[in-house]
Amino acid sequence: MSEKPLIPPNVAIFISILAVSSASILIKICEADPLAIATYRLLFATMFLASMFMTTRGFEDLKTAGLKNVLNLILIGGVLAIHFATWITSLGFTSVANSTILVHVDPIFVAIFSYFYLREPFTRRMLAGILLAFTGILLISYGDLSLSRTNLEGDLLAFIGGIMLGIYILGGGKMRQSLSIYSYATPVYAASTVFLALSCLLTETSLVSYSLKEFVLFILIALIPMILGHTLYNWALKYVKAVVVSTSLLGEPIGASILAFIFLGEVPNSMTIIGGTVTLVGIFLCAQKN
Repeated sequence: MSEKPLIPPNVAIFISILAVSSASILIKICEADPLAIATYRLLFATMFLASMFMTTRGFEDLKTAGLKNVLNLILIGGVLAIHFATWITSLGFTSVANSTILVHVDPIFVAIFSYFYLREPFTRRMLAGILLAFTGILLISYGDLSLSRTNLEGDLLAFIGGIMLGIYILGGGKMRQSLSIYSYATPVYAASTVFLALSCLLTETSLVSYSLKEFVLFILIALIPMILGHTLYNWALKYVKAVVVSTSLLGEPIGASILAFIFLGEVPNSMTIIGGTVTLVGIFLCAQKN
């Protein structure tokens, strides 16, 4: 934690929020299967990082880290694969606003995991935050239930993606203390690519029958929200607490909703606005303890 960062971590987190806010828009525009989008997002991101991994003693770092930590990186990659598979799929069933709000329940689960596994007690503020967040989620779900069951399924997928995001950020916060960003992110993204590719194989999802436009979008999704977004906030995990990063990412639903209105013409319904506001306030209160 004493190593001086190249840029202020807060600046890096701000840039990452802007970058990840574009993800849902690019994914909505892309007409490929959600699993294929997730696979190529991680594949191209791995390729972009591979050269830096090989020129910055990446293999030596992994040897020093030991087998147990390498297996932990693979496990984190599996969690990331589930996160992207569920969240990207959710965008085909529900709105950008709902999906990005529900996928960012991760600070709530960071607090819950900390209580059960680290024995960190709940404060009244945290309990109030958790109750508020879940009240907001119920309001969002109620609003979607009045629209269709499909919307509700999308909300559930985004919620599962949020749980996985919490585990991913917690794991990354621990591993980044001993590994460089390239030694951490490259094997995690590579493992995630393998898990997603296997999922495509098992579900008979095509990875080749796409137009040039879709492949350009795959590259953009890997470059902007993945490299500038995920990788940059993974870099920040070495210098700030995981909960600070996960709470900062609450800016994504706001940015993504604005972009969805501009580029997709999506206008959040009243229950999304009310429930989303209640959820975000609850998550913020819960994270204040940390």
